[in-house]
Amino acid sequence: MSSNSELAALASEVLLGNYRPAPIVLAKGRGCELWDVDGKRYLDMYAGIAVSTVGHAHPHLAKTIADQACAILHTTNLVLNEPSIRLAKRLIDHSRPTPDAAPTLTRAFFCNSGTEAIEACVKLSRRAAFLKNEPERTRFLAFQQSFHGRSLGALPLTGTPKYWEGFGADVERVSHVAFGDLGSVRAMLEAQPKSYCAIVVEPVQGEGGVLPAPVGFLTGLRALADEFGALLIIDEVQTGIGRTGRFYAHQREGVVPDAIALAKGLGGGVPIGAMLVHERHAKVLTPGTHGSTFGGNPLATAAANAVLDIIEEEELLARADKMGAYLGAALARVAERHATLFDGERGLGLLRGLLMKPGVEARSMLVTLQERGVLTSVASERVLRFTPPLIVDDKTIDEAAAAIELAAQALEAARKA
Repeated sequence: MSSNSELAALASEVLLGNYRPAPIVLAKGRGCELWDVDGKRYLDMYAGIAVSTVGHAHPHLAKTIADQACAILHTTNLVLNEPSIRLAKRLIDHSRPTPDAAPTLTRAFFCNSGTEAIEACVKLSRRAAFLKNEPERTRFLAFQQSFHGRSLGALPLTGTPKYWEGFGADVERVSHVAFGDLGSVRAMLEAQPKSYCAIVVEPVQGEGGVLPAPVGFLTGLRALADEFGALLIIDEVQTGIGRTGRFYAHQREGVVPDAIALAKGLGGGVPIGAMLVHERHAKVLTPGTHGSTFGGNPLATAAANAVLDIIEEEELLARADKMGAYLGAALARVAERHATLFDGERGLGLLRGLLMKPGVEARSMLVTLQERGVLTSVASERVLRFTPPLIVDDKTIDEAAAAIELAAQALEAARKA
């Protein structure tokens, strides 16, 4: 049993049906290319949804993982391990607004996913209020169309009801307002000025449709959080680790958060999450208040250190900026040529979205592109999302854009038939 069709049939029998995967079984990858078990080649324009930061089979990442596996895979948080300490220091150092400035974030907590990182932020926010003798501050302010994870702690923050309906999520403790609307944020905080422990926001709403925050929005949230005594939590799970052309997306505005959540691209494919916090909250989570058995294990943190090595040595922040603009321009040209299908493109760096016209589902383009050897993902119902590895070059983007053009032509023809 080794073909796509055989393995897909077996998958339908043994896997829980909570996903809707394409009947493609990927077997190997190199750089921005992938091959399935039938030998078909694909361009990777989603990087496992913003995870494979440095592409596939990068020699330095692969060797680091192998070397660490041969040394020690796991210890416990009852002792220390060197890769986690070094990773914490590097992530903190990357929060410096300028090379000679002090870091804005000074402490790290490691876990295994973005959801777990958000969970840690939730607990930090409520515990901080408790320690200030403000136990009534249990509410969160978040945004419509946001996405912050699927656990029962993180799920209520997500501003899309379809994700939390039927799970008994404590959505009554979260107020969701329009993304980008500072007036609505102020009005909500003024209505219950002593109830909110934190504002939680994405610099770019990824799952919500690749929607960047308006210029000045994060800065405005920082001011409102300070005015009303709430923490500002920035969800950098999809936008962090260079995805938008800055190491952390919030650095574009120079805003200083109370905490950020990281995951996805941090490990280059190895599961790892992190919460970074400001020094004023360094003593909120004391021994016994929070933990993670696998969090900060040597294998995951060694892999993340290798990812940071590659980002620095190959200057991938600058590449993400340059190639992001190149990809955005290519998508804009396709949208302009096929105005019956698309409403344009948007995004930051190498987090881009091709917006479909009302009534045109992005999934129809997704399937057509898969048939033409390009893998991407859908954000909301109307946005085709592109999050290629940060190593992507102009030739790969040109090849993908040509396939998108052909897929658009095929979709137009099918709609006319």
